[in-house]
Amino acid sequence: MTERPTLAVGLMSGTSLDGMDAALVRLEGPTHATLLQFVTRPYGEAERERIRGALNGATAAELARLHIQVAEWAADAVQSVLLAGGVAASDLSLIAFHGQTIWHEPPLVSWQLGEPAVLAERFGVRVVSGFRARDVAAGGQGAPLVPMADVLLFAGRDGPRILLNLGGMANLTFVRQRGQEDGVLAFDTGPGMAIIDATARMVDPQVGFDRDGQIAARGKVHLALLEALLSDPFFEASPPKSTGRERFGDQYARALFERAPGPDAVATAVELTARTVSDAVGRWTPAGVEVVASGGGCHHPGLMKALMRHLGERGSHSLHRFDDLFFPGDAKEAVAFALLGYLTLHGQPGNLPAATGADGARVLGQVTPA
Repeated sequence: MTERPTLAVGLMSGTSLDGMDAALVRLEGPTHATLLQFVTRPYGEAERERIRGALNGATAAELARLHIQVAEWAADAVQSVLLAGGVAASDLSLIAFHGQTIWHEPPLVSWQLGEPAVLAERFGVRVVSGFRARDVAAGGQGAPLVPMADVLLFAGRDGPRILLNLGGMANLTFVRQRGQEDGVLAFDTGPGMAIIDATARMVDPQVGFDRDGQIAARGKVHLALLEALLSDPFFEASPPKSTGRERFGDQYARALFERAPGPDAVATAVELTARTVSDAVGRWTPAGVEVVASGGGCHHPGLMKALMRHLGERGSHSLHRFDDLFFPGDAKEAVAFALLGYLTLHGQPGNLPAATGADGARVLGQVTPA
């Protein structure tokens, strides 16, 4: 008997702090996901500042209010994607809500803000949230979790593939073949766009990011500073490993900017991301495997050009865009969390111990009833 398709909305707000992504997804079992509609509810600069304030220290009252506000932003995104998709909330089986990470300190805690009850009340739909806590409790990093989607949905059918995400942080998943968990390797490589965009804002406070790589293109890489940055022990550490803005955030960007002010800071940040990603690929994966990239970094011409050059040097890895093989890559993580919510409701594990370091496979998240 064929399983009835499940209609879900997956929500994701990552370390890039650009907005709340919502993907309307039709799931036909855990290995078939169709993106029906995708929207981003962008954060305004004042909203981003509230999140940065939480990342850099905030009062209990500020955190409590932000906990509700993040859910309200998520509700806006759900409403928009349902309207765009011509779907009623009553047609949904679930909403998968990642929330906004404000502190990531494994193996102790990975903390996301966003009250799921707000969504359950607004739409009358089951909400799956709190995905990372169980993996951390089982001794894992709580991240990355998207590798389960990489294995089930996006890996190569006939051979190995590296799925690269260039969000605020960068992470990769190496899969030998679609559906095979054996031999999977997944981890954060370090900063993705977080330092690039933070230094761009220091050059021009009116911009939220380095649009089209224009600021980086005016600068030159500070080679001595780059070598010092590359000596950070995180880059040499063995997987599994994960990181966030606690390590590679605004303070890190300010220190970089002090040593290489102006556009040179942005150019150096671009090279830092390109080098750390390509070094990780070259060190931990076989030569010649194709790399399929998604995330905001794909919109930065300078970063993509640098990655293509370094990946070729590190082992003849070709670089492709996720968009060219599947659907718009900006939607990938929201689709992945729709899948993770589906797995939770079906009592199936959502983590890959090889990726997170957890003691074993675990059913993730908690369910807020409709």
